[in-house]
Amino acid sequence: MHTTVVSFTLHRGKERPKGEPEYHVWQGTSQEFGEIRVRYPVPPHMPQARMADVRGGFLPTATFESRGVHMDELTKPTLNGATLRVGDAVVYMKRNRWAVTNRGRALHLKYLGDRYRLRAINRKDYTLTREPDAQDPGVVVIVKQSGIGRRRQLSVSVQGRALPADIALATLFAGVDRSVLTRRGAVRAGLARVFHVAAESAAT
Repeated sequence: MHTTVVSFTLHRGKERPKGEPEYHVWQGTSQEFGEIRVRYPVPPHMPQARMADVRGGFLPTATFESRGVHMDELTKPTLNGATLRVGDAVVYMKRNRWAVTNRGRALHLKYLGDRYRLRAINRKDYTLTREPDAQDPGVVVIVKQSGIGRRRQLSVSVQGRALPADIALATLFAGVDRSVLTRRGAVRAGLARVFHVAAESAAT
């Protein structure tokens, strides 16, 4: 069902379940979709893997998992070696790693019959757009971060009438490393991988 969504806020926190490693959360309440909770990295922690998920309210559960040798040193899953699911459905992803603009570097998604585009506004903020089709004018979800430390929060606003999957996907990416969606972030990520490989080589 398409719904007009009042803007809402997700607040940053940390939790440590008994016997499990600590993980981060973004959580808050949407007037239309109820409590929303994003977690990363989702326990239990597996070797060479990191996962984020979003649950709660009237949203479908969505998960984003990355696998690779680089993951053991990271908190968030990355766009490399990733699998995205909404419910039991796989969401197909592609992006142009060589594009020079944020628009060109956007992550393109296909979920069921809908096409989406995740684009970085800057290092902290991003938009998720569901593209229009013959029956639907589409929607844009804007996610912006403010504050520092424990006072960090995400403001989520929606232009158009949203589906539950739109909100699930948009909020899920708060728990994903999106740095490669900007050219500068991609350079930093590449240098970090080079130094990590060099450090491992030196240790052996």
